[in-house]
Amino acid sequence: MGFSANLNVMIRTARKAGRALLKDFGEVENLQVSQKGPGDFVSRADRNAEEIVKTALQEARPTYGFLGEEGGAEDGEDPTRRWIVDPLDGTTNFLHGMPHWAVSIALEHKGQIVAGVVYDPVKDECFFAEKGEGAWMNERRIRVSGRSRLIECVFATGLPFGGRSDLPASLQDLARVLPTCAGVRRWGAAALDLAYVAAGRFDGFWERRLNAWDIAAGIVILREAGAIVEPIDRDGNILDDGELLCAAEPIFDKFSKLIRGN
Repeated sequence: MGFSANLNVMIRTARKAGRALLKDFGEVENLQVSQKGPGDFVSRADRNAEEIVKTALQEARPTYGFLGEEGGAEDGEDPTRRWIVDPLDGTTNFLHGMPHWAVSIALEHKGQIVAGVVYDPVKDECFFAEKGEGAWMNERRIRVSGRSRLIECVFATGLPFGGRSDLPASLQDLARVLPTCAGVRRWGAAALDLAYVAAGRFDGFWERRLNAWDIAAGIVILREAGAIVEPIDRDGNILDDGELLCAAEPIFDKFSKLIRGN
């Protein structure tokens, strides 16, 4: 496999941050936790991981911009390129001692995501892709599933936590999807959900009210694995609106009609 210098930097950085998070994960009961909002927690480990990622990426590419979950947006000297980073996707899982969380790093060039890495340190699974070069998990090429019957498919989504106003819409989604398929999973880490669709573990995914850093890396991994990725609102913008649906081509039309309600 021959990948660009940028992608190699991203993989090394994700693994470095992942090693630091694993140490804190082993001491999860002792973590210092502050509350950002209802159901949305940030830990010392989260902030530390973002600093590791930011420092490594800025040392390697000092002119690129940066958008991170904790630190917000910073413009770079090069206005055409920026990193989009979620240092710990699945924070609530992490803080509850559940081993399903990841580091997500994407590279945006002129408004397009051109490379992405989603690294699961607990399982040592590194999902990555570069535009035009296919999608990979560690040393193995990955592809979306080939299922064509909805009743055989397992889908993934996110559900609103306490206090959010979109619970009725989410329940309506489930009411349309659940009778048609083999199951729906809600595992609490959107970056890994997208990577799992790319690897054929899930057959499709949808969610609303996400952030750019939750999904940026997964978008390019999905597309390079053969998935169709679209905004739920056909006229929308995935990164700006924070909503998307994705699936393999054989089921995409049927699945998208369920989510869109038409």
